[in-house]
Amino acid sequence: MPFKFNNYFIFILFLQVTNILMAKFGVSQILLVLFMVLNGVVTSQNVPAMFIFGDSLIDNGNNNNMASLAKANYFPYGIDFNGGPTGRFSNGYTIVDEIAELLGLPLIPAYNGATRNQVLNGVNYASAAAGILDATGRNFVGRIPFDEQLRNFENTLNDITGNLGADNLATELSRCLFFVGMGSNDYLNNYLMPNYNTRNQYNGQQYADLLVQTYNNQLTRLYNLGARKFVIAGLGLLGCIPSILAQSNSGSCSDEVNMLVQPFNENVKTMLSNLNNNLPDSRFIFIDSSRMFQEILLNARSLGFTDVTEGCCGLGRNRGQITCLPLQRPCPNRNQYVFWDAFHPTEAVNILMGRMAFSGNTNFVYPLNIQQLAQL
Repeated sequence: MPFKFNNYFIFILFLQVTNILMAKFGVSQILLVLFMVLNGVVTSQNVPAMFIFGDSLIDNGNNNNMASLAKANYFPYGIDFNGGPTGRFSNGYTIVDEIAELLGLPLIPAYNGATRNQVLNGVNYASAAAGILDATGRNFVGRIPFDEQLRNFENTLNDITGNLGADNLATELSRCLFFVGMGSNDYLNNYLMPNYNTRNQYNGQQYADLLVQTYNNQLTRLYNLGARKFVIAGLGLLGCIPSILAQSNSGSCSDEVNMLVQPFNENVKTMLSNLNNNLPDSRFIFIDSSRMFQEILLNARSLGFTDVTEGCCGLGRNRGQITCLPLQRPCPNRNQYVFWDAFHPTEAVNILMGRMAFSGNTNFVYPLNIQQLAQL
């Protein structure tokens, strides 16, 4: 709701306070604050930082300097991002960029380039091709699996403990948000790959059980390192991405793939409920990415999307058989595309999903949304 003055006295008082703040902090900073107040945006003082773990959906450059085939530090990736091709697998923002902005935080730096001062606002440890299982994504050679991302987080804690002290660090960590989005590659670049034996070892439910049992141990480890406020993203409709659509004779979403990942999402929901009950002072919330994506596909036209099946940048059927290549010319109307390349959504979808996760209802994020979690 827009800010309204109730009477002349409040108006004068507001101007006086504004003048004091402008003298103390400078024009640009106070104008930003005023803009947020006037537009009903309230940043949460309860969230000093956000730490991010995941895969290419939220990687912002951690693979750039390693021997890896999973990189996006080249044009046209980042074509709509202020910093150009940073390593984000998008034309612009990722979902965590939007969430950071809504929290009033700066964009969270990648672990491989974060300075000592930057880490106080959080760190992004996500890595393209990474999975819950260490073996996931080996086709891409270099990547940072979730277990290694956790070790990198421990390195960060060791670096800042000396400055804050153990007690102060524990207090601050309890106020931070921990965003985790893992699992897509454990299907796309493991279970569904012909050169992996995983599909011969496990049926769909057995594999989901294995993944979530491992995931449970990893999240518990993160809790033991001091995390208390968790945002866990479920898997989206993997059967509807251009890479999978390109393999379909009908050109429609693969029900087989969507059904394959469904047990994982159901297991994660059960896991988070158990963690909430068993880990003191913990708060785990679940982003239902599958339902969000379904909502976007069902209401694509009203949301401004005219293409829901093809990548904006790529080659072959659905522009999904070969993903976005260096210096390839992408579609000009990027905001009208749901998918940026063979696997990843456009900035427009990332921003939309970020807002749904931040302030959406329990159809999309529960038992709380991110804004409510931040205010606890």
